[in-house]
Amino acid sequence: MKKFLVLAVFVLFSNLSFSQLGGEDEVYLGGEFIEAKFQNGGIDKFYDYIIANFDTQTVEKKGQIIFEFTVNENGEVKNIKVVRDLGTNSAVELIRVLRKAPKWQPASRGGKPVSINLKMPLTFK
Repeated sequence: MKKFLVLAVFVLFSNLSFSQLGGEDEVYLGGEFIEAKFQNGGIDKFYDYIIANFDTQTVEKKGQIIFEFTVNENGEVKNIKVVRDLGTNSAVELIRVLRKAPKWQPASRGGKPVSINLKMPLTFK
């Protein structure tokens, strides 16, 4: 019985460690993490880009749009989602602006580019 239990535990842990190392969802345990940068700046530069390109006439009411997206390993904006909008027109406009955004300098861990997810608010007064 003990041999079976030890073998079962070994198989369980060996499968867990394999799943951490392989596939799309990798776990990075070491190395310095460096945030993604937009046009050699931070989030403020990205907000400047959005404000410069967003047609505010599409905003139907005051409030906050919350959106999220991925900056992939190539620095591209992908997986855009509007979590809370101020109307369909403003959501469509925000997606348009995000889709045409220039590439970011991707985040990195241990010197290798990694994808990151960002969730941001955009407030209209």
